[in-house]
Amino acid sequence: MGDPARLQQVIWNLLSNAIKFTPASGKVEIRLEQIDNCAQIQVIDRGKGIKPEFLPYVFDYFRQEDGTTTRKFGGLGLGLAIVRYLTELHGGTVGAESPGEGLGATFTVRFPLIQAPTQTPRDNSPATSTIDLTGLRILVVDDEPDIRDIVSFILEDAGAGVSIASSALEALKSIEQSLPDVLVCDIGMPEMDGYMLMRLLRRQSADRGGEIPAIALTAYAGEVDRQGAISAGFQRHLAKPAEPDELIAAVKSLVS
Repeated sequence: MGDPARLQQVIWNLLSNAIKFTPASGKVEIRLEQIDNCAQIQVIDRGKGIKPEFLPYVFDYFRQEDGTTTRKFGGLGLGLAIVRYLTELHGGTVGAESPGEGLGATFTVRFPLIQAPTQTPRDNSPATSTIDLTGLRILVVDDEPDIRDIVSFILEDAGAGVSIASSALEALKSIEQSLPDVLVCDIGMPEMDGYMLMRLLRRQSADRGGEIPAIALTAYAGEVDRQGAISAGFQRHLAKPAEPDELIAAVKSLVS
């Protein structure tokens, strides 16, 4: 059906999530069956459940507003975001159902089954991005751990080497030690925002980071925000939620 390691990670992340939110006396059930031309995997738990208003967001890796949704609803997010990302790479679908808070949840993944070739064999590898970032060193700056992790995952999956910083000050220290090829940076951070970080960098000489290509990846998504990012020294402005292919393409465009 595809890359065994990636498929294993899908199941592992679903299981980890189910176990995390199921009490010690509870039960987690796994079902595998063929539905039409798809393999269907269900992970069913009897845990804390999911509030109806959060169900549409359980697989989101970014939030448009302030990034607090996953914390507010109990820490869902990163593992399930990776599940969605890897499932879609394989041409599959993923969904979640829950009767409500305290009533458990069911996560359903479907992957298309490969039919035996009747004529010319086809390449059935997953439809990953064709853009290769191998050899690039990228610094990801964001005060939200989940966003740092999923952005890192996406870029590493495309071949890049990724380092992370949780603040603008930490990013400056990292750049002093080693210049990245590309900077991917949030705007709304405490103490020092992304605009100020970029202005400080652009005052430096090239060997101190003054010419690092930079992408603003932010929930501040309006035209005024885009102009502010470009004015501060960013070359690209991407609004959260940015799709993986969009992010990878933006990085590649800065080093081509």
